[in-house]
Amino acid sequence: MPAHPTRARGRRRRPKDRQEPARAEQYHLRAIQRALDVLDAFNDERPELTLKDLSGLLGLPESSLFRTLLTLADRGYLIQKPDGAYCLPPKLLYGRVYERAEQLRRRLRPYLQELARRFDETASLAYLFGDRIQVLDTVETFQEVRLTNKPGRVLPPHCSSLGKAITAFQPPDLIDRILEVYGLYRRTERTIVDRQTLLAEFEQIRRRGWAADREESVAGGMCLGAPVTLEGRHVTAAISVSVPMIRMTPEREEAIARAVLETAREAARALGRQPSGRQE
Repeated sequence: MPAHPTRARGRRRRPKDRQEPARAEQYHLRAIQRALDVLDAFNDERPELTLKDLSGLLGLPESSLFRTLLTLADRGYLIQKPDGAYCLPPKLLYGRVYERAEQLRRRLRPYLQELARRFDETASLAYLFGDRIQVLDTVETFQEVRLTNKPGRVLPPHCSSLGKAITAFQPPDLIDRILEVYGLYRRTERTIVDRQTLLAEFEQIRRRGWAADREESVAGGMCLGAPVTLEGRHVTAAISVSVPMIRMTPEREEAIARAVLETAREAARALGRQPSGRQE
């Protein structure tokens, strides 16, 4: 066999994507980097930004930044509103929602594990995705008779403790949309299907800070949940403990409700201490 193929293999160059970060920077395209900086400038505290806002945040001249904004808007990666401000389109917003949900799941899992260990019952975390509430994480008990939750399950806002705990703390127009999307249908004989009765219960939940599902979603099951409330932000998450009625007593219900509420508040304080100041 000729020798040159072997020599060629010996001189194989390192792929560009494996270059050290310092050397890789020389391959960055400034225009793409600027466009990504623009998209990253939008967050929960800054959902809308003007050309002047972005120029100040990024330290870039308005003249060159305008071309970047125009290109992003033309390709559907920004939306320009009638007043001239820009905002992210749904296709990017939904991606960020799922990213925040996953970050929050990782941060709050230890709290679920502690609740499950403390009461030897199933603990769950739910998250608001637009106008639907889904189970984000769950830590199940090993008891033979137990209530279960599966991540991804869409929760009823009118008869699950997690659904109630999140829905009750939304603005009125979003409450209406959430209830309309899911529908007020009966799951058990205890399910509340009257709208005014449900709204009155939401008011009670806001006053006491936690929600209850007493065989309203599943016969023979009870669930107590509380919202993870960060100051100045809409509620997007809640945690709960689910217990079969055969193991529930008034004293245990009081203890679980108090623990769920305290845990939700502790989790909110931990999230609020993040350096970025953003909820994960």
